[in-house]
Amino acid sequence: MGTLLLRHARVLATMDGERREIADGGLFARDGVIEAVGPTATLPAAADEILDVSGCVVIPGLVNTHHHLFQTLTRAVPAGQDALLFGWLQSLYPIWSRMGPEEIHSSALIGLAEMALAGCTLSSDHLYIFPNGARLEDEIDAALRLGVRLHAMRGSMSVGESVGGLPPDALCENEPAILEDCIRVIDAHHDARPGALIRVGVAPCSPFSVSPGLMRDSALLARDKGVLMHTHLAENDEDIAYSLATFGQRPGDFAEGLGWVGEDVWHAHCVKLDASEIALFARTGTGVAHCPCSNCRLGSGIAPVRAMRDAGVKVGLGVDGSASNDSGDLLAEARQAMLLQRVSRGADAMSAREALEIATLGGAQVLGRDDLGSLSVGKRADFAVFATDGLAQAGGWDPLAGLLLCADARARETYVEGRAVVREGRIVMQGFEAEVEKHRRLARRLAEG
Repeated sequence: MGTLLLRHARVLATMDGERREIADGGLFARDGVIEAVGPTATLPAAADEILDVSGCVVIPGLVNTHHHLFQTLTRAVPAGQDALLFGWLQSLYPIWSRMGPEEIHSSALIGLAEMALAGCTLSSDHLYIFPNGARLEDEIDAALRLGVRLHAMRGSMSVGESVGGLPPDALCENEPAILEDCIRVIDAHHDARPGALIRVGVAPCSPFSVSPGLMRDSALLARDKGVLMHTHLAENDEDIAYSLATFGQRPGDFAEGLGWVGEDVWHAHCVKLDASEIALFARTGTGVAHCPCSNCRLGSGIAPVRAMRDAGVKVGLGVDGSASNDSGDLLAEARQAMLLQRVSRGADAMSAREALEIATLGGAQVLGRDDLGSLSVGKRADFAVFATDGLAQAGGWDPLAGLLLCADARARETYVEGRAVVREGRIVMQGFEAEVEKHRRLARRLAEG
């Protein structure tokens, strides 16, 4: 792979232990690993690749902790546009049931590319439907083609409408088969080494679409294999009501009883956690994927992120599925997270820098990636470069905060493991435009039904 020298950043935000922001900053990496970070004058003068980022802000690669990439084919669907979570899901399940391997691969490729164009280098994805022969490999292959990191979470649904669940029976799977396939994909694709591009985990969809038995067995399987666990929890009032009516417990107590708390667990949304559940998550090291745009779109509420952070809960950001967000921009999530905490708790509730920290280092901590999340010696060379000389930041005094406070920002460059995924604002992968047209064609086919 060779050496890479990045130099002359207007500001390089390290997110290291001291949260250094280096003027005229840069970094030097060898074979995808950072060997030096500091002012440009202190770095080696030569490298196999030299990237001049004069006038730009450089940050660690953004880390997305929750997505449903398959939904990239169903943005702005008229049915369910104005529904709460349960009604929205029920309007889209029939459309998703018509997907297959081609749709899963295409939606993953386009969704991951969209995030890379906004500076995201690692995404977790929660794939919980496998219609018409689709497999987890369909999205893993897309990530490898693009060159980004993916935590592919093998999701599942097993409790259909006929037995009191929310999803249609046709999208549910047999529980022994689910567990067997989890073992297969972990053995085939999980890479526990530092710098891994692909990791695999276990992710039953939600308490209203799988049985408590599957939740418990999935936790046992994940811990036997040494992989992470993920699900949805406490997303809105409907979710809380279902948990109380069906299990006689709040979601936090339900999760704890089934082994779904700990350093190897993170839950999506958690909008409705109460003080005791926040304390439980802090005490056990359980993480949270905060998805502010989706929570707004579905009217779910404002997650108590300030209270979580103050209690010591690990919090990362998630774009959630493109059908409940209609975008895959993690900087937009950081901005929304900051604004919502200010709306609910005051203008000093969250700074732009804290929101950027949650989007980078926070996400890496939630996903157990101590090799990522900051630009410091020994970490992987994952970073995003944003120009500050355009209209979006014209008149801006603080270029780092301006990434969130000013207009929409797009990455000029995005690098993963010291390799360009985005260069001069364009996806590097050969044949990408043809893939975009294919994605449009597949979306039209689904719409025409």
